[in-house]
Amino acid sequence: MPFSNDFSWGVATASYQIEGSPYMADGGHSVWDMFCQRPGKILDGSNGAVACDHYNRYREDAALMKELGIPNYRMSIAWPRVIPDGTGAVSEKGLDFYDRLIDELLANGVRPHVTLYHWDTPYEVYLRGGWLNPDISEWFARYTEIVVKKLGDRVASWMTLNEPQCFIGLGMENGHHAPGDKLGKQEVLWAAHNALVSHGKAVQVIRANVKNSRIGWAPVGQCAIPASDAPEDIQAARMLTTEMTIVDTWSTPLWSDPVFFGKYPKVVEEFWETCYRKPTDADMKTIAQPLDFYGANIYHASTVKMGPDGKPETVEYPFGGARTIYHWPITPEALYWGPKFFYERYGKPIVITENGMGLSDWVQLDGKVHDPQRIDYVTRYLRQLERAANDGVQVDGYFLWSFMDNFEWNEGYRFRFGLVHVDYETQKRTPKESAYWYRDVIRSNGTSIH
Repeated sequence: MPFSNDFSWGVATASYQIEGSPYMADGGHSVWDMFCQRPGKILDGSNGAVACDHYNRYREDAALMKELGIPNYRMSIAWPRVIPDGTGAVSEKGLDFYDRLIDELLANGVRPHVTLYHWDTPYEVYLRGGWLNPDISEWFARYTEIVVKKLGDRVASWMTLNEPQCFIGLGMENGHHAPGDKLGKQEVLWAAHNALVSHGKAVQVIRANVKNSRIGWAPVGQCAIPASDAPEDIQAARMLTTEMTIVDTWSTPLWSDPVFFGKYPKVVEEFWETCYRKPTDADMKTIAQPLDFYGANIYHASTVKMGPDGKPETVEYPFGGARTIYHWPITPEALYWGPKFFYERYGKPIVITENGMGLSDWVQLDGKVHDPQRIDYVTRYLRQLERAANDGVQVDGYFLWSFMDNFEWNEGYRFRFGLVHVDYETQKRTPKESAYWYRDVIRSNGTSIH
């Protein structure tokens, strides 16, 4: 049974990963510009100063999307490109870039889906405390208002935050990502709370200024899959996905329960009682704004079984099991069980806002890029997503990560996730075999995956 007739097929990217840093075009620095200057933080010593030069090549890229039959494009806005200091004067040049980009996408038959924040906090905001400063929610709301008033009439859907688990957990708890801080649990949780309040205020601003767009967000779709079809193992996977027993930055309920239920999980509420600062009732009301869909970035999942004590037990991934070049396990069932559990708990249509595979692929002697592993990977995952839809989960869209090879954060340019190969010296774009395969998937509305 095919996907619904109004299913949104698309691709995704992020501003810092493809555009070139805003400061190269009279914008501001971000925490990633800062982080890239620190020795050893980016594994190949690179940075996103130029990246894919999308800022200058956006017309070429939009035309390429048209050629490849891509109808939907999830992009992000760089906060420091629009407001260089994060809180001060607006850069009309930066805002005009996104205005022109969206017009170019529409002229090529591509619907824009905009993420307001994909990790590039303005450097000047960081110097004022960043996500630790409760005023950031007002700064983010103002930034949101400027963007939606300029672009809102042409955007199909809005997402507030991308993967708060990463920019808080990896960025502020273990220091693997920008800004590279290693804070205590109390401060990490406060930063997470400020991010959620920022999300809520952004939703309010979008609702007040845009009438015909859908609104959601794009957290990590942290989930588990059962080791067998036994009811107890399925329940173990459900528990690990939707329940929280310790204060864990990666836990889905830490983020999603406040957004959809207006309250933190019990273990978090208990932790708040030990903290110097606590959320207010007004904060919680602000966070819990109605959303139109539940976005989820899903690449893999842990496998669990029910232990003899009635608690989930993680099953070790088998030695020699299939992995991506990132060493992530290949677990296609994540696109069945993740959407199923999220839909059961939060009751919103599911949009897979990211899924894809990192490889080390190259232009071969015949001038083409052959990436059969990516085709196999995405086929397996899409079959599981279709299974979820056939089992009653409302699945509204799938955005493949990513449209083109790009700067992969602390990994630099070592790995390639794109449907389009990028030669970073010449900036030549070469669609891969998977790009033409995905074009056929879209044309067939998914029937070609069988």
